Amino acid sequence: MKRLQNLLLILLGNTIYCLAVVMFILPNQLITGGTTGLGLFFNHSFSIPVEYTVGIFNIIMFLLGALILGIPFALTTLISTFYYPIILGVLQKIPTLQNMTTDPMLSSVMGGIMIGFGIGIVIRAGASTGGIDIPPLILNKKFRIPVSVTLYALDFTILILQMFYTNKEKVLYGIFMVLTYTIVLDRILLMGKSQTQVKIISKEYEKINCAIQTNLDRGTTLLHMESGYLHKDSFAILTIVSSRELNKLNEIVMGIDKNAFMIINQVNEVHGHGFTTEKLHL
Repeated sequence: MKRLQNLLLILLGNTIYCLAVVMFILPNQLITGGTTGLGLFFNHSFSIPVEYTVGIFNIIMFLLGALILGIPFALTTLISTFYYPIILGVLQKIPTLQNMTTDPMLSSVMGGIMIGFGIGIVIRAGASTGGIDIPPLILNKKFRIPVSVTLYALDFTILILQMFYTNKEKVLYGIFMVLTYTIVLDRILLMGKSQTQVKIISKEYEKINCAIQTNLDRGTTLLHMESGYLHKDSFAILTIVSSRELNKLNEIVMGIDKNAFMIINQVNEVHGHGFTTEKLHL
């Protein structure tokens, strides 16, 4: 069932990507990054056919992805490689999809949102749309560099290269679209992973600590501390909760000690028991 779910997500993500291309990018002749933009640059600079550059680059990236990210990743990426051009051709034959808007700004925004959403779904399914998406995934695995940051840098560079031989305004729209879909991609990749970190300082730390474990079923950590003014030894409570649990946590703490000091901040991702692995009760 998990493999079937991932397969459906890969197909859905590629379909959304194709819809963005058919509905907003092609009708308004917008330019974007990726292997196509790279192919256009080499075609203009060295007269190398676009399909040659795209084909060679995709093959190299596919082999590199298989070597570093594993064979299962490469096999799922093959699905995108074959499905994308097929569904793109099908959608291009539907006339109503090509008459959505003639406003380049609106097309850049909507195209960026849909592309970011589509790529994000595919990556979360453990695959990629191929080509330029693979280097960011490799750098993320090896050096923990965010996928959206690397993707933005690569696409931005490709767009700048195209500025030397194409309409400057279209390049600016292209840069705006890249900014849009990298932001959306980042949100999609973090969806469901971000949590809330809370530090609680209170004289009633023992009661609060017990209440969090009992009523919220969340783990806690006691941090030894010394107050800065009176230099009294005590403990601060550190816990991680979801956004939905934050209000209940606040009620628990305020119900025990109205003078408690709470520090609340968002964390992008949490690994460990109760989050990425099964919760243990000893």
